[in-house]
Order: sequence, then structure tokens, then C-alpha cells
Amino acid sequence: MIVSTKGRYALRVMVYLAQKDAGEYVPLKEIAEAEHISQKYLESIMTVLSKADFVDAVHGKGGGYRLSRTPEQYTIGSILKLTEGSLAAVSCTANTPAGCQRGNCCEARPMWEKLDAMIDNFFEGITVANLLEKE
Repeated sequence: MIVSTKGRYALRVMVYLAQKDAGEYVPLKEIAEAEHISQKYLESIMTVLSKADFVDAVHGKGGGYRLSRTPEQYTIGSILKLTEGSLAAVSCTANTPAGCQRGNCCEARPMWEKLDAMIDNFFEGITVANLLEKE
């Protein structure tokens, strides 16, 4: 599993917004500049986050984006699954429509499924709030 640029940027945006006051709408331009992401690419990410109700969006003067919930309510797994579609380590366990042709006879499949569960449990066990904690 390799997390795409889109997934990494979405995570950075969620952390950035979590650092802002809860009711404050942050302009796209500010986010783009602070996180060194092109506005055009960031727009596509914000559309995905907004459609999934991860962020609230207000257009026009005084508008921008803010988290729709508290940072504790977003797992890293939920953000990455939204942007990546799957966190599967190998394509045959990614629950794609094509599935795996060898699924019923693959001796390695249980191992891959266990790895997928470990990855899922790891990312579902970390919240945006956890990333804000200084160790």
C-alpha cells in the first residue's frame, strides 16, 4: 500500500483545520499557502472532503472551510479510505469488482487479509486529535 499524494494532502488539510478555532472558516488560499499545495489541486481534495461531510464549506466573501466535527471524531483510516478507496496491501484483497481469480485457492490470501486488518486497525486507532498531541 502506498498512500497517494491526494491522501497525504487530505490528511494535512484536516490537521491544519483542526488547529484553527472551531467556528472559523479558513479560506482555500490560506490553506494552500500554509500547506504548499496548489489551489487547483486543493479544490479537488476539498470537494471530496466536503461531499463526505468531513468539512463544512461556505463560498464567497468570508467563506472557506472548517471541520464539520471535532478532531477526535476523524480517524486517519476514515480520511485515507475516503481519498484512497482502499488501504489493502495487495490488489486481490482490495474488494474491487473484479475480485481475485485465485481467491478460493490462494494459500497466501489469509496472510494478506491479516495484513489488511493490521493496517486498518492501525489507522482506525489514530485520530486527527492524536496527531495534534505533542509527545
